[in-house]
Parts: sequence; structure tokens; C-alpha cells
Amino acid sequence: MKTTLIKLSFIAAVGGIGATSAYAHPDYTEAGAHWLNHVSESTAQPTDNQMAPFGYKAVAAPDREITLSGGEKYLNVSQLETVRVTVDGKSVDWTFDTLGTRPFPLSEVIPGTKGVTVYVSGSPDYAG
Repeated sequence: MKTTLIKLSFIAAVGGIGATSAYAHPDYTEAGAHWLNHVSESTAQPTDNQMAPFGYKAVAAPDREITLSGGEKYLNVSQLETVRVTVDGKSVDWTFDTLGTRPFPLSEVIPGTKGVTVYVSGSPDYAG
């Protein structure tokens, strides 16, 4: 009886190890960079919007509207905020999809806004 219990325990242990290792895959990366395999296996390429350093022309309705008359020196926006910027009667809807971007000249994205610096604060939607 004791021998049977030992055999059954051994079989259960080996079966448990086999079942859990079936879900694992080999980690051949160095220095614990296992996640790198998963990232490099992705075939999706970033979109143009994801690669744009200062955001992109919006497809959604703007959260607010700003008219620049020429004397402004700065523009404060939040990350992922969509703003309609009007300069000389022309409007552009822009989404400031930036993360960790330093202040930048608005003229980088909207012509005719020379001398206006954009300051992007963190989005309150993502504040923890």
C-alpha cells in the first residue's frame, strides 16, 4: 500500500511538471531581456501618427479652440488634447499626442506661428 502511494505521488508530480512546462517556451535571450523576443516577433509597423514627434492633424472634434493674434509667446496644452488653432483666419485641428516632449515651436507643426512655444503637460486622464 505504501509503495502504491509513493508511485502515485511520483506520477502526479511528474504529470504536474509536464503540464506546466507545456505552456512555457524557451528563453534564449541574454540578461533577462525575454520581452525583447515578443517585441521583435511583432510584424506591425508603427503608423505615421505614432511616429510624429509633436502630434498629428486631428480627425476628431477639438476639445477647445484657440485664436492666435500674433502677440502670443506660448501655448499650454495637455497630452492627447485636440485643439483647433486659428491663425490669420485659417484653422487647423491638432492632436498633441506627445509623451515626454520638451517645449517646441508651434511653427514646427502649424505655419505662421513663429515665436509661439508649445508646453505640453501630462494628461489628467492618465494621472494616477
